[in-house]
Amino acid sequence: MITDLAQQLPDDYPRVKEFFLARQPILNTREDVIAYELLFRRALSGPADVVDDLSATASVIAHAAELGIGNVIGGSLGFFNVDAAVLNCDFVNFLPCDKVVLEILETVKVTPELVSRVASLTEQGFNFALDDVVCQDEALKPLMPFVKIIKIDITGMKVSDIAHLTAYFKEQGKLLLAEKVETIEQFKDCLEIGFDYYQGYYFARPVVLTGKKLAPSQLAILRLMSLIDSDADTFDIEQTIKKEASLAMNLLRLANTPGMGVTTRIESLGQALNILGRRQLKRWLQILLYAEHGKGSSFSSPLLQLATTRGKLLELIAEKLFPLQRCMADIAFTVGVMSLMDTLLAQSMDQIVLQVPVSDEVRDALLYRKGFYGDLLKLAEYIERIEQTGAMLMPTMKRLDLSIEDLYGLQIRAFEWSNSISRGM
Repeated sequence: MITDLAQQLPDDYPRVKEFFLARQPILNTREDVIAYELLFRRALSGPADVVDDLSATASVIAHAAELGIGNVIGGSLGFFNVDAAVLNCDFVNFLPCDKVVLEILETVKVTPELVSRVASLTEQGFNFALDDVVCQDEALKPLMPFVKIIKIDITGMKVSDIAHLTAYFKEQGKLLLAEKVETIEQFKDCLEIGFDYYQGYYFARPVVLTGKKLAPSQLAILRLMSLIDSDADTFDIEQTIKKEASLAMNLLRLANTPGMGVTTRIESLGQALNILGRRQLKRWLQILLYAEHGKGSSFSSPLLQLATTRGKLLELIAEKLFPLQRCMADIAFTVGVMSLMDTLLAQSMDQIVLQVPVSDEVRDALLYRKGFYGDLLKLAEYIERIEQTGAMLMPTMKRLDLSIEDLYGLQIRAFEWSNSISRGM
């Protein structure tokens, strides 16, 4: 049936594996991840064509079964950009209405036919958002009864203008989502104004706080990472863990999550160290730094999810390119996870690499984005910000000798792994 639907697409629509896939987190007021906007960009698009590629989105919807929407978004919602042409295709119904939000783009002309179609899909259980709203537009009024979420692009807007616009939509009972939130100050302004949701990478921006002291749990984790890197005795590592009761409990819980690949239940720290070894222990500790940061927020911390996705993606790419060199995959994972520790710990990356001993190649990747691991990290960052950096993807992939199809498959695996870690925390 999926094949038949795919045949309904025009000839110039890309096949499902001829585009780049990105997922951008959407947070609530507690800064928990509650949804992802899924972006699809033609692999051969130039800089002027990376903003909205609806033919790619249509292809993805048509191949929803192949994509495996649940593997990408986990337990969160998925936001998709749509226009009139996409909405009028029957294959929209292949999306699970309870798991997606359809974003009507600001470029869509509101016609009686469009309103009728949106009304019909709303009756079927679909939720709608209006994308990139920047003013009160009378032409949008016919759609308002069927729109649940208003997305406001705050780029270049004055706080007073944002507040005026949000008040207008709040009176109509709409949920408000602030787009392009890139700084902590913007987030705080939007929070005070009364937005319900936030999209943008403000949460990943490093803010160095002079004199900030690390939490005891963070210090304990960093000490353990140093013990492992210095090849300390297993007895000393185990005793250090036992001194931190909460750390020991969290390590055991993390060791037993499906994402860690353990087939038998681990009941003790000694058993964990014997079965999984130091490589996996170090991986636990790197992840637990972010999990401790997300404590009390159902472990839906955007930093945790972004760090685990980066780490796994880099590991899988290194494994694909150098299948016989396990050490390179381990280093790649470390680079991916550590790349957000400056944000997590509110310290400069220079300070962090002094506290956590790393090799020169890891240091070069983290500080300067140099070398093989630096290219891997840049690739992950370009994907995350595909709207701004999409044109940089192809040159980086050519340097790595990585195909688009390979990247697509590895991304899906990385998303699945990150989702499983977050569920198990």
